[in-house]
Amino acid sequence: MSIQEFNMRVLPINERLYHLAYRYLRSAADAEDAVQDVFAKLWAIKDKLDGYKSIEAFAYTVTKNHCLDKLKAKRTYSIEDTLRVEPRQKTGTPLNELEVSERYKLVKEIIETLPDQQKIIIKLRDFDELSFDEMAERLDMQVNAIRVNLSRARKKVREEIEKIYDYEVAAN
Repeated sequence: MSIQEFNMRVLPINERLYHLAYRYLRSAADAEDAVQDVFAKLWAIKDKLDGYKSIEAFAYTVTKNHCLDKLKAKRTYSIEDTLRVEPRQKTGTPLNELEVSERYKLVKEIIETLPDQQKIIIKLRDFDELSFDEMAERLDMQVNAIRVNLSRARKKVREEIEKIYDYEVAAN
């Protein structure tokens, strides 16, 4: 395929590929980068493109797979980002605020001990407040699997907090 053919048959679908990438990545810059990467991949195999019934359908598939790969690579983004979240409410007295702050730090420390998948899921849900559908899309997981992991993560956090408070009560 020549440059002119590539420009006539592949470049016109630029906007549609961008919109597809944007739906997956939720970022204009990331979507633009993804489309550019896809065009580079398509250019690299330009001689084989004539073998496909629909170049547009193939380009959509390449774009979708590229975006999913980027999302999988970004799975760990939330670990550091959500640690910056602070408790939302002030409870009044300085003593109460100190207790809430200490409990919050304790919960964050316990969350850090969870398996990576549970850690990410609990942070996306409880800190970033994403819906199950948004989490499923970002993590490329089934909603039921997310619910199970979230339930297990919360149970583990609850158990660890109970152990710590039971130990403190017994020690006093």
